[in-house]
Amino acid sequence: MNPDEVREDWAEREGKFSPRYYAEKGPDDTSEAIRSAVEFYVGTDARVLELGCGSGRHLEHLRRNDFDCLTGIDINDESFDVLAEYFPTLAETGEFHTGAIEDLLPEFEDDEFDAVYSVETLQHVHPDDTWVFEEVVRVCGDLLVTAENEGNGAERGREGAEVSYVNDEFPLYHRNWKEVFSELGGVQVVKEPTERDTIRAFKLA
Repeated sequence: MNPDEVREDWAEREGKFSPRYYAEKGPDDTSEAIRSAVEFYVGTDARVLELGCGSGRHLEHLRRNDFDCLTGIDINDESFDVLAEYFPTLAETGEFHTGAIEDLLPEFEDDEFDAVYSVETLQHVHPDDTWVFEEVVRVCGDLLVTAENEGNGAERGREGAEVSYVNDEFPLYHRNWKEVFSELGGVQVVKEPTERDTIRAFKLA
């Protein structure tokens, strides 16, 4: 798949892995891990951006825990209709942008956010678009948190494969996010393997 095909698949996603699918699941252990890291290293007054926020379940968990400067980006324009249905207070108080992170991140100022995080979003960035990782770091002033699938489980690679396919449909690129963001100036301060993903937090200079 080329980059446009990858983005189009997520922009039009329905059913499993759609905004409504995740809204119905609501906040989870990953939501709490993100809250804990951001509150500890930055504080609840942080300006927070979620990349690929979907219908906002992780942002809603932050809102319920005294964060009030929340921004989300998602490529699927249904996301924010679903967000307003399931999490109306978040919809009223947050700031949301529809589009690909490759298109939207360059519009933000340097260090515009104190904390930036992604949950199973950066793993779908096509190899041709990895330049966007520099943009992630550029807009993040202090703490970056990733919760991404790095292979077949939190520690093991998928027999060395760099990409697998979710439901045999769209690509998931396996990357070591410590290596990616260390090369861009991040210092890893958290590594928390889960059954599905690896949660990492990086302090940025």
